[in-house]
Amino acid sequence: MFQTLATLTTGRALSLLDIVAMAVVWPFALLLTSAAVGAGGGPAFVPAWLGGLLFPAANLVALYALGLYRRDVGIELRKSLARIPLVAASGAIAAGATLAVLNGAMVPISTVIVAAAAFLISGIGARVAFDAMRRRGLFSRTLLIVGAGRRAWDLVWMLRKEGPSLNYRITFVHDATLGDIDPRLADGAWGPVMPLPPDGFLGLAQRCGAEQVVVAPDERRGLALEGLLACKIAGIPVAQYLTFLEKEVRRIDLKRMELGWLLYSEGFYFGMVDRVLKRTLDLFVSAAVLLLLSPFLLAAMAAIKWEDGGPVLYRQVRVTRGGLPFRINKLRTMRVDAEKGGAVWAATGDTRITRIGALLRRTRIDELPQLFNVLRGEMSFVGPRPERPDFVTMLADNLPLYHERHVAKAGLTGWAQVNYPYGASIDDARSKLSYDLYYVKNFSMMFDLLIIVQTVRVVLWPGGVR
Repeated sequence: MFQTLATLTTGRALSLLDIVAMAVVWPFALLLTSAAVGAGGGPAFVPAWLGGLLFPAANLVALYALGLYRRDVGIELRKSLARIPLVAASGAIAAGATLAVLNGAMVPISTVIVAAAAFLISGIGARVAFDAMRRRGLFSRTLLIVGAGRRAWDLVWMLRKEGPSLNYRITFVHDATLGDIDPRLADGAWGPVMPLPPDGFLGLAQRCGAEQVVVAPDERRGLALEGLLACKIAGIPVAQYLTFLEKEVRRIDLKRMELGWLLYSEGFYFGMVDRVLKRTLDLFVSAAVLLLLSPFLLAAMAAIKWEDGGPVLYRQVRVTRGGLPFRINKLRTMRVDAEKGGAVWAATGDTRITRIGALLRRTRIDELPQLFNVLRGEMSFVGPRPERPDFVTMLADNLPLYHERHVAKAGLTGWAQVNYPYGASIDDARSKLSYDLYYVKNFSMMFDLLIIVQTVRVVLWPGGVR
């Protein structure tokens, strides 16, 4: 099926607008600065052609890294507009530097500056236009939910909890064979509850303009599978409600998860090729980050020593893949006697944290020594964050499937880290586990790369750091 405006997600809609704009921006900048292709296609053709690829690529990476395609940012116009200038500047610097290295001085700096200015204007215009279209309902999507019982209530509650970014119009279809109607849905405040018509699910889906059918009945024995199959054959996607929920909220909700669904759904596959590629990425990225940030690491070590004269590094036993313990390295950010009473989570405004330590935690510089753990193979650059053995024991006793996060190596950054702030409770650990399980279930090299890029946003806007 071709995607309509209604079926486009916030990120896809904005990226489509940006790609269209950037396809025009670079030729416009070349034309305006008289850096056009010379007669006969001389050497000036190479940077003109290469810039047409590098400039959009650099800006798309910057847009993603700074969170402009996140649903919560995409629907907040003020937040989006505040970040666009930083995107334009970083994209121009990255593209200009790459072109200079590859092609010498063949692309005038004026071309890059004009392209950046044009992208700044187009990026702002795209977000203003998107916000206007979204408010008019052009990006709202229509769901037909089969069932109106407890599962259907759980589903719509989770969708609404995600906020207006999902922007769904919902219709429920119910039959006595599917169980009782949940009282919270009976009044139609969350969407009309319709009886199953004579022409079945397909007829109702077509009349209400549903882009997708989600199957969420409390009782499935009376479910008319032929009617659902007719929807699928007609081009209307049909999804089981847990699969749909996982895709929409991009985590595995532990309170609603069913082991049978987890058993028969796809995922949790780490092949040999995946492991080799992941290890190669670990070595390359860790070495590059160490090389680039070594001045900051050395300065931080000197500042720690200067502040209280104590040890610079803090070594601690953590748990990685297979439940194996290893010794992690971090820059010390707390007083030397911070854990004389035993291991405890850091709290907001924790008095054990030193002044230098607070800055290091806010900028994530205290995590840099873990790059040596990655190079030694004890950790991966991307993966679930490692916990202490005593915390692992406590959390495994309280949270189902906690040990399953150890199917992957512990990581320096991860899906939980780019989506959830620092946690210091079992409820926080449950929320982070939902992201960790989503990561290990849906692992891919592209997913790792996207997490690495998003980590830039976490460093620049370190919400929830303690």
